[in-house]
Amino acid sequence: MVKVKAILKLGLLISLLLVALFTFQRLTFTDLNLFVRSMSSQQPTAKPINLKCGLSRPCPAKHFAFKMNSGAASIVGPKICVEDNILMSGVKNNVGRGLNIALVNGSTGILIKTAYFDMWAGDIKLLIKFLKSIEQGTLVMMATFDDSSTKLNEEARKLIGDLGSSSISAVKFRDNWIFVGGKGIKRKSPFEQHIKNKADTNKYEGWPEVLEMEGCIPMKQS
Repeated sequence: MVKVKAILKLGLLISLLLVALFTFQRLTFTDLNLFVRSMSSQQPTAKPINLKCGLSRPCPAKHFAFKMNSGAASIVGPKICVEDNILMSGVKNNVGRGLNIALVNGSTGILIKTAYFDMWAGDIKLLIKFLKSIEQGTLVMMATFDDSSTKLNEEARKLIGDLGSSSISAVKFRDNWIFVGGKGIKRKSPFEQHIKNKADTNKYEGWPEVLEMEGCIPMKQS
């Protein structure tokens, strides 16, 4: 009888020890999980990387980051950004109807000058004189706003074609067109977009949608 009681007490003691051990393990795992979660929540979140001109990916070394868009109908002017510097925009109040042009040093990425030429009522001779004055090695960025072709004659189109444009000969009334070329370029530029003014596809009444382009321009080597 005494042996039976002793066995029962031993069994009860073992059961209590097992329950205590199981409870301790659960508490330990719970505390550990809470600790890990707490540490995770305290980890600093990675800051978003702000790329130049808001590009979708960074440019390699010895390249200039750029982003540009054409005008929207006759309401919002074009915008040109190079190396995180806004060169032309409505906010800067240096854009206008017609062809908007920014000249950039091909070696440094520094702005040389900006200009816009009214191709509806302006003098085409002013544009031709400007194009002929561009120095060798200069990056030339162009964006349309409203109409940019009515006064654009063959001489002006050829001068722009010599800067690397493939589409300038096809730009017509109220088409949208954006382009990056250079004086002395030896082949056609890969940085060019053109959308036609067509009533059945226009986004705005009388005008096509805005064009936007971004990329990395190789730096001119001295």
